[in-house]
Amino acid sequence: MPTEWKLFADLAERAGDRQVTVDASAGDTVGDALEQLLDDAPALADRVLDDDGELRSQINVLRDGTNVLVEAEGLETELDGDDELALFPPVSGG
Repeated sequence: MPTEWKLFADLAERAGDRQVTVDASAGDTVGDALEQLLDDAPALADRVLDDDGELRSQINVLRDGTNVLVEAEGLETELDGDDELALFPPVSGG
């Protein structure tokens, strides 16, 4: 079963859509799904990854509303198959 990413703010603009479906399913990791996303939408890579190819510290990766980067498994969190993934840039308000 494919997995869908929801993209917000300038990330959606770079990808050309607010929702991008990738070929990742149950048993794959959030990191696998992120890699597929960046392969399918390469314009996102320099916004999401730093010069060393690591995820930028200000990018938030959510699985079912929870930031996986604060969870024990991080990007190695396994997908269940019906997960909702989201990618957020830093947000500020006033």
